[in-house]
Amino acid sequence: MRTVIEAKSAGFCAGVARSVRMAEQALAEYGEVWCLGELIHNRDETARLSRMGLRTAERTQDVPEGAVVLLRSHGVGRDVYAALQARGCTVIDATCGRVSHIHDLAAAAERGGRGFVVFGDAQHPEVQGICGWCSDSTVVQDAEKLEETLLRQGALHKNAVDLVFQSTETRKNFEESKKIAKRICTNCEVFDTICSATQIRQSEALDLGQKCDAVVVIGGKHSANSRHLVEICAEVCDKVLFVENAEELSISPLVAFDTIGITAGASVPKRIIKEVVRKMCDEIKDTAMETEKSFEELLEDSIKTIYNGDVVKGIVAAITPTEVTLDLGTKHSGYIPVEEFEDENGTKIEDLIHIGDEVEASVVRVNDVEGTVMLSKKRLDAVKNWDDIEAACENETVVEGVVTEENKGGVVVSVKGIRVFVPASQSGLPRDAEMAQLLKQKVQLRITEVNKARKRVVGSIRLVTAKARREAVAKIWDEIEIGKRYDGTVKSLTSYGAFVDIGGVDGMVHISELSWKRIAKPADVVAVGDAINVYVINFDKETHKISLGYKDPNGNPWEQFKAKYNVGDVASVAVVKLMTFGAFAEVVPGVDGLIHISQIANRRIGKPDEVLNVGDVVDVKITAIDDEKHKVSLSIRALSEPEPAPAKEEAEAEEAFAPEADALVFEVSETGEATGIAPEAEDAE
Repeated sequence: MRTVIEAKSAGFCAGVARSVRMAEQALAEYGEVWCLGELIHNRDETARLSRMGLRTAERTQDVPEGAVVLLRSHGVGRDVYAALQARGCTVIDATCGRVSHIHDLAAAAERGGRGFVVFGDAQHPEVQGICGWCSDSTVVQDAEKLEETLLRQGALHKNAVDLVFQSTETRKNFEESKKIAKRICTNCEVFDTICSATQIRQSEALDLGQKCDAVVVIGGKHSANSRHLVEICAEVCDKVLFVENAEELSISPLVAFDTIGITAGASVPKRIIKEVVRKMCDEIKDTAMETEKSFEELLEDSIKTIYNGDVVKGIVAAITPTEVTLDLGTKHSGYIPVEEFEDENGTKIEDLIHIGDEVEASVVRVNDVEGTVMLSKKRLDAVKNWDDIEAACENETVVEGVVTEENKGGVVVSVKGIRVFVPASQSGLPRDAEMAQLLKQKVQLRITEVNKARKRVVGSIRLVTAKARREAVAKIWDEIEIGKRYDGTVKSLTSYGAFVDIGGVDGMVHISELSWKRIAKPADVVAVGDAINVYVINFDKETHKISLGYKDPNGNPWEQFKAKYNVGDVASVAVVKLMTFGAFAEVVPGVDGLIHISQIANRRIGKPDEVLNVGDVVDVKITAIDDEKHKVSLSIRALSEPEPAPAKEEAEAEEAFAPEADALVFEVSETGEATGIAPEAEDAE
């Protein structure tokens, strides 16, 4: 392998570059943006944008209401716009201009009553979006089936048919289809909708395949335009490799070839192409060096002279309390002070390095007389660490460090010995919180700015925690189910319940679900900051609402009441409330029964308070239990000696005053607590 030729048009087309640029701008403005399907067919680029906050949804109903949605360059059908508008979403349209033109052609065909045929892959999102603009559309993927499709469409529409092409289709398919259309339909209009950039890229790929011994095509395996490049090159070149990135490229199959061509699909960023080219060029250099070195040069390498500033590798030969000795493989011995191996945690030297380990260091001073070399590991590490910090900033990699000091306006984090300033707004703490609480803590952060000349590095803890929170939220919504338990933290209290954070998502515990006992307010049971275990009662993924329960289902007081009492049993109860129609009494904690006014005494009374007071403990007989409505009827009178039946007139008057004396005429809550009088009792008043 001696020569590498890169196609001029390889990589992002204008439409894809525009969609990526719009995604980056939207992410910078909104923090989180949703995309219907992958933005581009490139795993590396998709992963990078995902780390920035780009979320992918396959269906419109999977997009949260009110979210910011980016429509990728492939475009979508008109129904998608309507669905997103109905969900209150903010839409950023990055549809490629050429694809939008095809949408217009589809809509025009529908309005004109013409048949509409799309030549392309029916499963490709671009083709699906095009069909979404014409209700009577047909997709065909090869020229052989085009003839019968045009005949069928022509018969339905009096030979009035429009034929368009997926923007990434090959020029060969277009020319063949055009001939077939002219032969089959007298009124068939063929639109050349293949992207000009695609044509140029395919033409260059054909040229590379003809003049190179082998061709490397870079692109996603599910990218239509990349697969077409492979097909074109394979027609004229015997050796074609299809890879997604430099890591996937194996050099060994290419070593025997002199000239290698490189091209890439429209979804491949320039950085990936550069990495592939660099890997191949490095192989060329290594091969040349191996074949061109003379015996004298090889001998000189074996007795190489060491100079100040060189980077050398050596094997640890000895460790003393003050220094580490390295065998450099030359006439010199290398020495590194022990303190250069110390870390921020104060780990002992014997736990950090061992005899036989390989160590790389920078040459500080050479003493040829004594045959010694003073080395510095920290100096080399500093250079490497700066490179790592710059790479972390460029690749948006999460790094780890220890907070070493509180600074005006933020904190300082030590990352591989480099000071990284984290502004208070990026610390992840609430506004006006004490920054000192982060001191000596190990934190994860993203590097957002690097100025090597000024030795200035800025980072953000909040970006990492926000991402972790978004991932936790997504996980909860993916795995949530009724009855599932979560450990949560009480975030706030209202008059009607408590909001609990169950790991990034807030759920509501209604006051009726906090306790089986009667409570006046949620604060009677929980306080803000309490760690509690809750379970899911119900949830709605559309509105992102979760109903939680806190009280133990096994502690249901109604079940406890039923296990203890039956109709006819005598119970000792406490009067808890007096009403005009009777008195409510607590049978067991959480279950109240009604002593109707006609059942309080053996004589007629005007009001319950003539006999009873709140707090009185009396014996009663349970006269009725309604298991379905959780109601209990009680009677004091039933425990007394029966009296002679009253006169007819008096009985009728009593009946008019207290209708259905033994009936269950009161209302209770789901927990068995009395809440008021039933409608029939109100009518009696």
